[in-house]
Amino acid sequence: MLGINARAAVGRFWAPVVARLVRSGVTADMVTLTGTLGAIAGAIGLIATGHLFWGAFTVTVFVLLDMLDGALARARGGGSVFGAVLDSTGDRAADAAIFGALVWWFSGAGDNRLLVLLALLCLVLGVLTSYVKARAEGMGLSCDVGIVERTERLILVLTGTGLFGLGVPYAVHVGLWVLLVGSAVTVGQRFAAVHRAARDQQLSAASPSPEKAP
Repeated sequence: MLGINARAAVGRFWAPVVARLVRSGVTADMVTLTGTLGAIAGAIGLIATGHLFWGAFTVTVFVLLDMLDGALARARGGGSVFGAVLDSTGDRAADAAIFGALVWWFSGAGDNRLLVLLALLCLVLGVLTSYVKARAEGMGLSCDVGIVERTERLILVLTGTGLFGLGVPYAVHVGLWVLLVGSAVTVGQRFAAVHRAARDQQLSAASPSPEKAP
């Protein structure tokens, strides 16, 4: 999984930038908010209006900040609980904006119902991928598996969108189809991992029931 294997390399890449930001008093939460709002603005203002290449480029620039906020938090002595929640929420908001922008464009002037369906399914599976892990970890289980995490999800959708915007035929189709299959496999992998880890475990009376889970 690129999302895990690339962390050391990403850390080395960002190290000089992180050092300068720490000296300037910039916090991880500031970076998180900037990255999230920038990605949302790029998706809504460019992808949703048919400027697919520049939209994908702009969103990519801002989502790269997601690789920076964690390193910045560690450099400043460790992140906060609020920062962790803000970061996860920002990730989901940016993802929704990207896929929502694709749905908006291809359901209107882009006129491609297949891509609308693919984008919607990828959005739903992306939410499930994150939710299964979050719910499992909330129950004290490890769920760090899956061939498609957020990094891979963004690479596929943004690369496909950008190339399609440059005139490469079916680039976004291929990106979304690969993402759809990979995300479905990932959801299955995570359910299987949770099933193995939770074998013979029971909820206590004080634990939140599945029906009442957020």
